[in-house]
Amino acid sequence: MENTFVQLEIQNNVGIVKLNHGPTNAINLDLVNQMADILRNARINPQIRGLVLTSHNDKFFSIGFNIPELIELSLDDLRHFYQSFNQVCLELFTVPKPTIAALTGHAIAGGCILALCCDYRFIAQGRKLMGLNEIKLGLPVPYVADCILRNLVGLRYAREILEGGDFYLPEVSSQIGLVDQVLPLEGVITEAIERVETTGSYPGEAFVAIKQNRVEGIEKQILEKLEEKEQIFIQCWFSAAGQKLLREAVSKF
Repeated sequence: MENTFVQLEIQNNVGIVKLNHGPTNAINLDLVNQMADILRNARINPQIRGLVLTSHNDKFFSIGFNIPELIELSLDDLRHFYQSFNQVCLELFTVPKPTIAALTGHAIAGGCILALCCDYRFIAQGRKLMGLNEIKLGLPVPYVADCILRNLVGLRYAREILEGGDFYLPEVSSQIGLVDQVLPLEGVITEAIERVETTGSYPGEAFVAIKQNRVEGIEKQILEKLEEKEQIFIQCWFSAAGQKLLREAVSKF
């Protein structure tokens, strides 16, 4: 199965999902919708025992939201995009199968969020940056990612990541808990596939129960306030300060 912006290949019962939207894999509604279709299929497809989320290139996993495209959307269209993105993130976070983000390139903002929604994150050695810079664009980090991050790295590192808005090299990302392994570039996808194969070979009911125990509390926390938090994000997006910073970002995109 191939899509314009997202590709799915099944190898040894592992679904390899490759973002394929130009050199930066900028996230727009088409990419989100295609991701949603693939995740819905993966959830019910017995041939897919787990997922590896990666990129078609080794420069960018994803640069994040396609700001030049999204900045031109109406309030209603932006809300639709943002709600759809959050639902895909929740679907990826809770899919009852093992998932690994194999980061062969930079994972920035929305790209970092997609990686955080996976069970594990493997990143290539070298100058492969990862981080959440939303605050520098006048935006809060989406609530889905905020909740997942605080649980993953702890309050101290989450505060630094969320409020600093910096990008981190692989060694620092590993130290603060953003990634699980730093590997040679040629080994990132291979190691991810092998890990998913191994975990996917265990009795499925046991894995589902273990993963559900890990994610269900975070999912409940997210859903209780998601609508309210989405509205705050949208207000920040359309605020005078937010629009100024976003349009400055467009000029550098």
